[in-house]
Amino acid sequence: MPTFSTSSPDSAFIDSEAQLGAFRTLFHKVEAASLDPERSRDFIHKLAKEL
Repeated sequence: MPTFSTSSPDSAFIDSEAQLGAFRTLFHKVEAASLDPERSRDFIHKLAKEL
């Protein structure tokens, strides 16, 4: 039995270690690919100027 459960945005429950592990892996990949706050802000400013 999993140690805990959590819900995803669509309210479906993640109730197995395998599901939770898959979501954690995906989250870490997205987090690693994201810009830090300063670079994100600069990117948004650049895009806004191009509009």
